[in-house]
Amino acid sequence: MRVKRLTRCALLTAIALAIFVLEAQIPIPFPVPGMKLGLSNIITLFALFSFGWKDALAIVVIRILLGNLASGQVMALLYSLGGGLLSFAGMALLCRILTAKQVWAAGAAGGLLHNLAQMAVALAVTRTPGLLVWLPVLLLCGLGTGLFTGLCAQLLLRRRLISDKGDTHDESQKK
Repeated sequence: MRVKRLTRCALLTAIALAIFVLEAQIPIPFPVPGMKLGLSNIITLFALFSFGWKDALAIVVIRILLGNLASGQVMALLYSLGGGLLSFAGMALLCRILTAKQVWAAGAAGGLLHNLAQMAVALAVTRTPGLLVWLPVLLLCGLGTGLFTGLCAQLLLRRRLISDKGDTHDESQKK
């Protein structure tokens, strides 16, 4: 079972990393610095609700580290870690009380928390309070993208649950 778990985590990490790198190539039509859609969060939410917080956290941390190194954005690592870890913590806490039909709510909270953490990191690094002018826009965008990624993860989970109904060998059903 350890090999199956490791393989599953490696596959989800590779998918999240590929999405992260591809997304960096998508031009965002908003004038907000560093704005991204956060599509790799779909994988984070899927892993969190399917396999638990430990596996999902490993996927997030590895994706952030390798993604920033692969894209040459080492300076963005601090922002990505801050946003990713606070977002993950909030979603992991919500995962304990939400059902698979409410993943969208965890996604929305994750988007908001991610942008709050990145703003906090930016304020700490630059010591420029004027950056707060972007906060309302970032929170609105974070809410929208978080809702989108949460809904995508929810659909993915629903498909997985439907396909797992006949599979009695899946360890996730033994919980």
